[in-house]
Amino acid sequence: MTDGNDVLTLDMMFEWLEKLPVPEGYKSEIVGGHIFLWPQQDTHWDITMCIIEQLRATYPRKRLRSDVRLDCPGRLNGFAPDVVALSEDAGDGLDVDFVAEVVSAETAGNDYGPKKDAYATAGVPGYLIVDPYDGTWHLHTLPKDGKYHATVSFGFGEDVDLTGTVVGLTLKTDDFPRD
Repeated sequence: MTDGNDVLTLDMMFEWLEKLPVPEGYKSEIVGGHIFLWPQQDTHWDITMCIIEQLRATYPRKRLRSDVRLDCPGRLNGFAPDVVALSEDAGDGLDVDFVAEVVSAETAGNDYGPKKDAYATAGVPGYLIVDPYDGTWHLHTLPKDGKYHATVSFGFGEDVDLTGTVVGLTLKTDDFPRD
């Protein structure tokens, strides 16, 4: 707890989170000042790895991240995205070309709501939501004024065309498993 003089920060919240007895195999992040924990699923991991493997065609390993803290705009947003492709000149800020989130039943509302808004506010050029429950993907592009102004949605089996973005490639979804 704070003593009334301290301001709650992400660093403080992550310190608390590190002290919690989080079960092995659980993922955690902070969205809008709320801590979320949920079990990592095999389907979730398979899709994450499929995306990372395809991004390796244009991104060196050191510019790809998974489940690593990413501080985002908004009140106390410390996300742990499933896939992050960093910009070539990424520094300490939010220099990100692309983010992919694979929906978990416990946190789907975050992926479609506050996380999408935060990524748009940060100017992330491409945000992909992959939903293994209904077998769909949703690509959000053209961020401006805190919103994405273009969205394309299709089912698994249809390619995700990122050639018109800084990512510059097409993601195959044929092998994405369903939950």
